[in-house]
Formats: sequence, structure tokens, C-alpha cells
Amino acid sequence: MAFYDLSKADRVLLVTKINGYLEKAVAGGRYENSLLYFNDPDTYIRKAAYLAVGRLYIARPELQASVLNTLEQLLPHKSFYVRQTVVNTAGEIGKKDFKVVQSFFDKGLFDAHHAVRNAVIGSLKKMGEANPVPVLQWARQYLHHEDKEIRREICHGIELRGRKHPQDILPLLKELEFDKTTRVRNTLVHVLGQIAYKNGCLSIVLADLKTWKNTEVVAGALEEIIDVHDRYKDFAVLTQDEARRMVAAYFDQ
Repeated sequence: MAFYDLSKADRVLLVTKINGYLEKAVAGGRYENSLLYFNDPDTYIRKAAYLAVGRLYIARPELQASVLNTLEQLLPHKSFYVRQTVVNTAGEIGKKDFKVVQSFFDKGLFDAHHAVRNAVIGSLKKMGEANPVPVLQWARQYLHHEDKEIRREICHGIELRGRKHPQDILPLLKELEFDKTTRVRNTLVHVLGQIAYKNGCLSIVLADLKTWKNTEVVAGALEEIIDVHDRYKDFAVLTQDEARRMVAAYFDQ
């Protein structure tokens, strides 16, 4: 039975069972036992598993070496479910201690399966929000990677930090303004729109865009910024007309 086919009470019991089972597996050095939940086809059971092991790493310092060993043993597994869950677990740990899990992202970024690479992006988002300095330093080294998909994934992955602190990621985004790949530039424009509609962010983004040299990218970003204030009008701080006037105040001079 799928996780969300269970009643709320039964879901709580299952999560408790997963927590206890994985703690025993890690503490006993039986990394292969983790496969029961790391390889489950249900997304939410795998999520319960990576949250459980991530919390275990933080709460039980004496088990940290065992947690990392478990993840290292499972990362090469043939199942993309397992590799995806390993990366997501590393993302939970990286919110507190990125250095110890950096290697999982160096490998996961190049995984053959898109689900694992997407787990890197998702983890990059949550780690970048909670632990930005080492995470953004790591991300920067891949901004000019020869593989366009790596550049695009890094651009997408740093987005969440920018929704509250756009000044932290704008220097990285600017490095991509002359990227030769349309897909990368489109992601760049998308991210600029996503970080512009949050409270206090639009003026910071616009001021930075004034310093950019690629007029085509800037024009696309301004169009996206105005449009996103309509698409997300229920969440945007400003109305679309207010955003349009602010854009005009910065650029129609």
C-alpha cells in the first residue's frame, strides 16, 4: 500500500518503524539493510528514509561515520532510486555540514539518471538556503563546466537562496549572462524571475541587472519579471503594474 493510501495514524507508525529500522541498520554496519526503504518505489517512503538517516547523522554524532559509510556503500548501486535517496540524504546532512558530503554531489551531478541529477538540484536548493557559504562556493566551480546541462542544473539549484538573499547568488548568475546555450540562458532568465517577486528582492535584482552587458538576456529577464508578478500574483509582494513601474524606473532612463 502506498504511503498516502495509509491513514494519518498509520503513516506516523510507518515513519517510526522506518526510523528505528534504519537506525539499527546504520548502527550495526549493515548498510545493505537500508535498501528496504532506500529502494522503495514509493517516493514518500524514500523521503521518510532520507529524512530519518539525515536526522540520525545530526542527532547521533557517534553514528556519523557509520552514516557516511552507509551512503558511500550505496551510492554506486544499480538502482537509481537508491542513488537518488543517497543524494537526498546527503542534502539533509549538507544543510549543517556540507564538506563531509560534497563528494556525493560531485558524483551525483554526473549521474546517468535524471532523477539523481534532480536530487542534486533539490539538495542544492535546500542546502544553499540553510548553509550558503560552502554550498555556493562549490556551485561556482561548475558554472562554466563544458557540459551545458551541468551549468543549467547549477543555475537552477542556487535559486532558492536567491528568493530571500538575491545578493548572494546574483554574482554567480551574472557569470552566465553570455552562456552560448539557449537552454542555459532560459534557465537563467527563469531564475531571475523567481528571485524577483519576493519581499524586498525586486529592487536588488533590477539594480544588479543594470550592470549586465548582455542586453538580450536583460530584456528577457525584465519581461519574465513582469510576467511572473502576474503568474504568481497570489504570492508576489507587488502587483504586476507596480513591478512594471519599478522596471521602468530603473531602465527607461
